[in-house]
Amino acid sequence: MTCFTAHYDSPIGGMTMASDGTALTALWFEGTRREPQLSGMAPATTVPPVFDETRRWLDLYFAGNKPDFTPPLTPKGTDFQQRVWGILLTIPYGNTMSYGDVARLVSPTMSAQAVGGAVGRNPIGIIIPCHRVIGADGSLTGYGGGLERKRWMLELERQRSMSVI
Repeated sequence: MTCFTAHYDSPIGGMTMASDGTALTALWFEGTRREPQLSGMAPATTVPPVFDETRRWLDLYFAGNKPDFTPPLTPKGTDFQQRVWGILLTIPYGNTMSYGDVARLVSPTMSAQAVGGAVGRNPIGIIIPCHRVIGADGSLTGYGGGLERKRWMLELERQRSMSVI
């Protein structure tokens, strides 16, 4: 399977987006520990339309606006990871949820640590908002793109959410 890639300059660092030609399959900050190794990866010679949609989504987001659409997404992962990522997509802009809260939505017996593992393997950062998951005590814990970026994004969303009240 061919994997197309393209670069995006965000205010908090360069990003790479990957696509199968139809949907976004990965989005990450370049040079981070969670940078995926994708087989068949090559810069796009033709631009899949999903890259234009993703750029538009990111432009809105980084301008402090809540995007009102989601580009087509096809993250690759286990059934459990897919369930966790689906829950992440329901966390409202400007809000957070603890790992334990996410775990209870998956299953009453699920551990926060198991959820943390799935959150940490989220291949589509920002759009699948893993940065909105925090520790039970409100602390910022873990983020593949770095805690400073997580803090920056949560503050951006908090400021925007407060300005529309």
